[in-house]
Amino acid sequence: MARQRTDTRAEIRAVALELFAEKGFAKTSLREIAERLGITKAALYYHFPSKTDLLRELVQPLMDDVAALLDAAERADRLEPRAFLGDYFDAISRNRAVFMVLLNDIGTLEELDLVAEIFAWRGRVHGVLIGPGATAVDAVRATVATGGLQDAAILVADPSPQVREAAVEAAYRALSP
Repeated sequence: MARQRTDTRAEIRAVALELFAEKGFAKTSLREIAERLGITKAALYYHFPSKTDLLRELVQPLMDDVAALLDAAERADRLEPRAFLGDYFDAISRNRAVFMVLLNDIGTLEELDLVAEIFAWRGRVHGVLIGPGATAVDAVRATVATGGLQDAAILVADPSPQVREAAVEAAYRALSP
């Protein structure tokens, strides 16, 4: 019987994300992804020339989501830190599965050359929250606020509104002297 798939690329991404999260990027082969989908390895290569290309496509929505949030925050005339922290929590939470792949297999960050980009985005987040000319103490507060918020968004599998509010409030308080 012929496959009744409508969006093979999307199905490949979904299965790859599942396997990368389960086994890690390095330990998952393209053959395993193809077998799980019931397609040939050649068909998978048609859509993604390499496993790294597939991972890049999985990570791109996370990078785009955070970049859009930061671009909007940096353009804003006035920023409400609590609202920004909530939006940041939401962006990380939406991309939780991808984050888990990256964190469970840190080598994937190097594979995609993302280390510098992630540090740059954290610097931009801190800039939005504490502005230029911040003291070392301000930077520490921003690090605790954003790191804790990010961890809460990643580690809680399905955050309820109460979890979100608790994380945002804790992050906001960490920013305060």
